[in-house]
Amino acid sequence: MVDADRFLALRRAREPKAGQWELPSGFCDGWEHPVDAAVREAREELGVTVELGAFLGMYLDRYDHQGEALPVLDCFWLARVVDGPIVINPVEALEFAWLPLRDPPALAFSSMDRAIRAAVCSRFPGV
Repeated sequence: MVDADRFLALRRAREPKAGQWELPSGFCDGWEHPVDAAVREAREELGVTVELGAFLGMYLDRYDHQGEALPVLDCFWLARVVDGPIVINPVEALEFAWLPLRDPPALAFSSMDRAIRAAVCSRFPGV
């Protein structure tokens, strides 16, 4: 989620990488379309309805689960909140913050870092 020159980040509440910043995210359920999963995850993690904008890309990454490194293909869109105040799910996140797009901290997963770079390029051409 992007607002002007900032993006919404969550501090992870659970492993892997508990305590690190991440983008709102999650896994698809069964045959769920990634667009539907993105909207559902925003509702579950943030308590808001979002509208997806431009597709930023798909990036291969790894997810460590129960001692096994699993390959994941992460999909990212620009998004904006269309209704409701942000109320984080404490099972998912410790806190949220609006962080600067142009000088972001390292995020929990490398695919998220790549998505932020794509967002910067889409919002600030020539950067």
